[in-house]
Order: sequence, then structure tokens, then C-alpha cells
Amino acid sequence: MQLEKINGNSYYIPAPTNIGVFQFKDKYTLLIDSGDNKQQARKIDELVQDRGLMIKHIANTHSHSDHAGGNLYFQEHYPGCLIYASAEEQFFIENGTFFSTYLYGASPIKELSRHFLKAHGNIIHSTLEPGTSRINDEKFEVISLPGHALGSIALGTRDRVCYLGDALFSEEIIEKYSMPFLFDIEAQLRSYDRIAELDYDFFVLSHAAKIYSQAEIIDLININRANVKHYLGLSLELMAQPKTREELLEELSILKDLHFDFKEYYFSLSTTGAIIAYLYHREQLDYQIESGKLYYYQKG
Repeated sequence: MQLEKINGNSYYIPAPTNIGVFQFKDKYTLLIDSGDNKQQARKIDELVQDRGLMIKHIANTHSHSDHAGGNLYFQEHYPGCLIYASAEEQFFIENGTFFSTYLYGASPIKELSRHFLKAHGNIIHSTLEPGTSRINDEKFEVISLPGHALGSIALGTRDRVCYLGDALFSEEIIEKYSMPFLFDIEAQLRSYDRIAELDYDFFVLSHAAKIYSQAEIIDLININRANVKHYLGLSLELMAQPKTREELLEELSILKDLHFDFKEYYFSLSTTGAIIAYLYHREQLDYQIESGKLYYYQKG
């Protein structure tokens, strides 16, 4: 790990989940996300300390454990550390077991729940609303970008750097996973439009090997949107014949050569549900229940 300067006082730490770092005049820092677990958080801490800086603030772009899993480490090692998130994501961060509960739809099977326990016990000290927010007397733009998560946000700094979290996926992530996790597709499509309007020079994605310029981010928006539209069109085509949610995921996985472990299966099943909900709300699907199964199908 190393701390890389982007512009002015805005930095980032390249990692499996990239960590944003903003340096205040008093040598305190704001982290944008905190890593996946205590081990990653410790490495982030050591790296920041080696630069003579102190971690005082953390802003979580959303609640997923690879973004908020290090919160507890910093709360334990820096009792005065203040943590921020959107109001929608606060509940998930403070109740670390709930994400697996809503993925599973009941009290979750242990193979699913154990991955998310690392974020349990966090406390959010203040919620961030869209617009201008002050942290340590510095202004940041808070941008609401739901879709991947219910209350996903991005943070923009005065250095014209915008930390997007998972509101947008890099080319390599789309190539690797093809069908990334989405909670609300209609909201995600609106968020693409919102990102296209942002006036920043540098954009940091949580899972990308580079920093994007404004021109590059427009191209990436188009790639992300085209990928979502592809899955919507393919799903609608497949439901020319009635399909259960699980059957739709099965056919998508065969056609797109998707491979899952236990956790990834439930992420993909949730995305499949988001696809069905989007098409149903646009009155492109109907449903029927037969022999204990719920089938969705194209409207004639």
C-alpha cells in the first residue's frame, strides 16, 4: 500500500477497495471508506501515520463491508474518530447483520452471514445530506448516487476530486463480474445521469486501477449503462417463456458464463430481483403462481 497524491490535499490509497484520503491543515485526515476488515484498516493506519498524519474522520460511501469493515478498528484505536454516512446507510452500518438478512430474506444461513459480521458494532456520529457539508471546517460536496446501495453517496473536494465509491464500475470489474451487484436499477440509471453532470477533474472509483478524467468518466458511464441495458434486454427476452427468479438467474449464468461462490450467488440473485422489479414496474412483465412457484413472463 502507498499514499498517492491526486491533487492539492486529496489523495488515495490503491487497495482492493481504494481508500480516499483528504489532509486537513491541522494534519488530521478524512478517510473516504475504511477497508474490508481490521487487518486492512491497520495497514491504512500505519501508512497514514508514516506521513505524520492522524485519522480523525471517516466518511463511508455506503455500508458494504469492503467499505465500512475497517470502521471498528479506527473507533477502537482512535476514540475521538468521527464517522459519517448517509441516513439510509447508517442503519446498515450500525446493524452489521442486516445486510445478509435482506439478501437472504430471512434469518440468514451462517455461510452468508459470517462475511458481514466484521462490520458489526459501528456507530455513525453524523449523517451526510446531499449538498455542501462541513467536516473539520472544510467544505465537501455530498452527492446522492443510489442504485448499488440504497443510500450510496460520493464526496467531492475543493481540489476538484470526486470519490465515487461503487456508483460506477471500472472496465475491469465489468469484464470480471459482468453482472455487478445492483439494488435498484431505476435509481442506478438516474445516478449515471447525475454523475455525467458532475464538474470535477479527477474521479476515484473504489475498484479501479486508475484515476479517471472527466472525459474518461463519461465514456465509463456509457459502458456501465450499456451493460445494465444489455442485461435488461436479455432478461426480458428470456422471459418470453415464464421463469422463476432462480430460473432467470440460471439462464443468465449459462448464457453469460457467470460463476458464483455461495455469497456471490445471493448477490446475483438480488440483482436478478432488481432486474425483474425494474421490468415489472415498467409494465413489461406479468406474473403467475402455479404449483408453489412464482413465474414472471413478458406481457403480450
